[in-house]
Amino acid sequence: MLALEPGESVLDMGCGAGSIAIPLAQAGHSVIAADFSPAMLGTLDAGIEYYGLEDLITPLELAWDDDWYLVGPVAKAVDVAFASRSVTTTNLKGALAKLDRTARRRCAVTMVANSSPRYDLHLMNAIGASVTCSNGFVYAFNILIQMGALPQVTYFESPRRDTFNTLEAGVADFSRMLEHGNEDKVDRLRDYIAQHMIENPHAGEPGSKGVPQGRYMLDHVRKVRWAFIAWKPVSAPSS
Repeated sequence: MLALEPGESVLDMGCGAGSIAIPLAQAGHSVIAADFSPAMLGTLDAGIEYYGLEDLITPLELAWDDDWYLVGPVAKAVDVAFASRSVTTTNLKGALAKLDRTARRRCAVTMVANSSPRYDLHLMNAIGASVTCSNGFVYAFNILIQMGALPQVTYFESPRRDTFNTLEAGVADFSRMLEHGNEDKVDRLRDYIAQHMIENPHAGEPGSKGVPQGRYMLDHVRKVRWAFIAWKPVSAPSS
């Protein structure tokens, strides 16, 4: 979806532990991997060393609200600048402008396009709990139009499986979703889980985060819808 061309350089803003930066480097792209978290960058450093990618990945401690003119990549430093599921700032316009300033050819962001990834929308609807959906991607689209860009939007869904070892462990885990007036739905939550928990055929195997999976899971797949917004940079190169 990034439509990268061979050998193009990229900025991975909000890179985390390198789940995108490392594969991009392995594919031959030079990557500025930026994140505000020293812990994440420490894990990234370990991955860089493990895969021998020191010449292709440049880690950078950087937050959206930092002054990028002082600590960020210089203007038009990379061919493609993107932020995948990591646009966490109260200044969305400023964040989009920073990506735009940094890229020569293409920019992109991936933002949630329904409820927060923290929620299981299917479960919440089933127990009558209220969920606030995010419209941040709509604001991003409108901001880009105001900037003079012609953003293109593609939607996709990513599946998630939550596993647990006992009914009460599942209730405790999913109870984190019961906030903002939904705290009284615990009994409904317990009843739903009891009716819909099934054996997990992959129990004990590492999950997406490397943690062993639990004995049980729900009989539906939790899906998160994302909006992938890409645009051609509109900011001019600095003189």
